[in-house]
Amino acid sequence: MTATQTRMQPLIALRALNRLLADPEQTHEVFNVIRALSGSALQRGYVRFSATKVGQKVLREKLDLIDALEDQNTLAALPANTLGRHYLNFVTTEAITADGLVSASEDPEFQNLSSDMARFGARQRDMHDLWHTLTQYGRDELGEVCLLAFTYAQTKNRGVGAICIAGCMKLSKFYGARVYRAAWQAYRDGQQAAWLPAQDWETLLTVPIDDVRHRLGLPSPRRYDALRYAQAAAA
Repeated sequence: MTATQTRMQPLIALRALNRLLADPEQTHEVFNVIRALSGSALQRGYVRFSATKVGQKVLREKLDLIDALEDQNTLAALPANTLGRHYLNFVTTEAITADGLVSASEDPEFQNLSSDMARFGARQRDMHDLWHTLTQYGRDELGEVCLLAFTYAQTKNRGVGAICIAGCMKLSKFYGARVYRAAWQAYRDGQQAAWLPAQDWETLLTVPIDDVRHRLGLPSPRRYDALRYAQAAAA
């Protein structure tokens, strides 16, 4: 790791966060905030990951999760109840691709990592929409904020936490204090769930999604669902 990847840069993060709040379409600012505040989160995650059986297999065999996520023919051939088919339905409905997240997060600092740490960082990045699929948090603003809270609990990346708090503050204008309660539930669920970065996603894609949720300890997002229902009813 380079020094710039471990030193906190709060002023850079604040400027990027202000630009993001002014124009949420500037998604690259999310990665600017995360990089500025992540500190040693990636290193800590890598050390933990490389000590697991899945991590050792991924690093030894040089497995890239995006290869499985982009293989739409294989995913489409899976039974309808599997995680892989649910993931494919999610990204198809939302008109998103796994490589879109890759493009948004590419930068020289990411390329300067060791090959093993870069592989872990890329794998963790590429899980984002799998986590959407499993946690049932949508890509609406509230869903993204809740998934950020869940992700912060899993990764302890301060940049992710900062964006989550900023998102809660923005959405509190519409939802009041209930948005904080929804985010808190997501955070607690992230704390109590299995550590998702070290899961064998290539195998789990073939498993029924309800079994995967049960195995990983992922409950339904009750408070998020309640807010979405109330919002739809009021429309």
